[in-house]
Amino acid sequence: MSEKIEIKASKNGPYLIPVSEVSVNGEPHEHGKMIALCRCGGSSNKPFCDGTHKKKNFEAEEVIVEVS
Repeated sequence: MSEKIEIKASKNGPYLIPVSEVSVNGEPHEHGKMIALCRCGGSSNKPFCDGTHKKKNFEAEEVIVEVS
C-alpha cells in the first residue's frame, strides 16, 4: 500500500515536495528535506525555484495537494 504524498503550494511561493528515501529493506527514511519547484514561471533554473517569485511579487494562494 502506498502512502499519500502532500505537495504544498506555498503562499506566494513555490511548490514544496517532501523528499524521502527508501532503504534496500523497503523501510522509508524521512529527513525533512524539500524540493522547491517554480510556480511563478520566472525561474532561470526551471523546474526548480530560484527565488524569482519574490522579485516578481508573485501572488498565489496556499494550497495542499494530496497525491496517491
